[in-house]
Amino acid sequence: MSKIKIMDEILANKIAAGEVVEKTMNVVKELVENSIDAKSDEIKIELIDSGVKEIKVTDNGIGMDREDASLAFSRHATSKLKNLDDLFNIESLGFRGEALPSIASVSNIELKTSNGEVGTYLTLSGGKDMKIEESDLQKGTTITVKDLFYNTPVRLKYLRNLYVELANITDYINKMALSYPDIKFTLINNDKILLRTDGNGDLRKVIYQIYGADITKKMIEISGENDDYYIHGYISYPEMTKSNRNAITTLVNGRVIKNNELNKIIVDAYHTYIPKDKFPIIVLNIEVDPILIDINIHPTKMDIKFSKMDTLKELVSEEVTKQLKKLTLIPTVATRSEEALRETTIPLYKAFKKEEITTPKYEETILDFSVAEEKPKEEEKETEENNEKIEEKPEEEQVRIKKMIPRGIVYSTYIIAENEDGMYIIDQHAAAERINYEKVLKSLKEKVIPVDLLIPVKIELTTSEILMIRNHLDILKEYGFLAEEFGRNTIIIRTHPSWIPEDISEDCIRKVVDIIITKESFDFDQFVWRMAATMACRMSVKANDYLSYEDQMWLLDTLRHCENPFTCPHGRPTIITYTKYDLEKLFKRSLD
Repeated sequence: MSKIKIMDEILANKIAAGEVVEKTMNVVKELVENSIDAKSDEIKIELIDSGVKEIKVTDNGIGMDREDASLAFSRHATSKLKNLDDLFNIESLGFRGEALPSIASVSNIELKTSNGEVGTYLTLSGGKDMKIEESDLQKGTTITVKDLFYNTPVRLKYLRNLYVELANITDYINKMALSYPDIKFTLINNDKILLRTDGNGDLRKVIYQIYGADITKKMIEISGENDDYYIHGYISYPEMTKSNRNAITTLVNGRVIKNNELNKIIVDAYHTYIPKDKFPIIVLNIEVDPILIDINIHPTKMDIKFSKMDTLKELVSEEVTKQLKKLTLIPTVATRSEEALRETTIPLYKAFKKEEITTPKYEETILDFSVAEEKPKEEEKETEENNEKIEEKPEEEQVRIKKMIPRGIVYSTYIIAENEDGMYIIDQHAAAERINYEKVLKSLKEKVIPVDLLIPVKIELTTSEILMIRNHLDILKEYGFLAEEFGRNTIIIRTHPSWIPEDISEDCIRKVVDIIITKESFDFDQFVWRMAATMACRMSVKANDYLSYEDQMWLLDTLRHCENPFTCPHGRPTIITYTKYDLEKLFKRSLD
């Protein structure tokens, strides 16, 4: 008797559900994608208890006739692929024909649909006992998923708490709204509206509806193209960051994807603009010929492979970097309102606490749809005049900060300076780090001239560390560090680049070796950046180091000619400012 048997369809669907339906968000994702493929311009998602008890998705799409409605719950039934060639030219969000039967196998389903000519009402329980009746002719589809995982109690047990499930659904619908600004999305949980977009096609307004006015004012439009890709969307000012990657929304031909390599490219473009444990807010649409991508990797269809990743990496890095370089990123110290000032009764020496005067707030951009306060007329006029002056200058002569005159140092760390725009506070160590970082990077790109060490540096390592160093001896040599093995698990460094000061050469050499051996996988670009940042830190003046007036003048003038004078290599601000208007408001000289 044969031991191998063909599974019945219900069992096969339950197994498939293990991959397709892991949590309530997966159900919402599959249903919403079907609504989008059905050419809907209005989609309403209603949840009870974060979708565990009920998920209801209503759209105004093309709907289905009676036959299609019944076939939709058969495994591998799809309207989106007809032959093998279609698999290499996928333009729809769904195509595998697994989602609906998988969802139906672990829940109770009600479907009401009409194509305008015939209306159908269908019910399913656990993927079986299908019942079909006639329904009204209101065009579109409403599908209700009840009691998810009622017949798979182990899966139900391991659902996360309701708040986590709802957060996952909300995050996904937010991303879909960003992907399709021309579709009106409504998300409701237990009769409470969590998101409502108006579907007018304005991506910036969707960003506002999701993230609010403060973030939207600090988003920069981005677009660019090459022979293979066209990218467009918005990126945030370096000030606006999150502590995780969830706010990086990447879309490929309208599909929300998760691609670690693409996320890394975006984060790397912000290198030295933000701290390494922070992440920008991004909405990036990538349009590409479907033949250059493969989305048939996982049933959830959220992972993707690119055929020409190098050209995409170059385009994204170039466009993000170009936009960041256009910005003036000097944080403006937030001033308190007149009402708050009137209520202040504490002694003067306590009135200016550190946290009150050093909260970064970048120059604001007014939103097109009037959600921001207007700038004072004086400040607006000043900005327009400054922009006109910058436009008149040849590109090579432009500097991003006007000349500043030092007026003193406080706490032996912060230089106080001024120009016609206001007062500036400069962190002397952060400023010197930025200057030295760009100097080191420039030196690394040029031909390195090695200098012999009077006394070679000997470094003892473990067996695993010596193997990593041995694998990268050529890299060290390329950058001026001549390293040789010297006995068991020991290397000796005989030269270093000429730009490293002699008095800190040994410290710098040891740090470079540490950079190589402390990384699980060696990344060339990261190595160069980290080496430059480490060298810059070692070479720079520190807090409490004395600076003469001439040193201060040199530091400020050199900083303003840097490619990015606003942050140190680690993403900390080098300079903050009180504008003239801020000071006058604080001292009640301006009551606007």
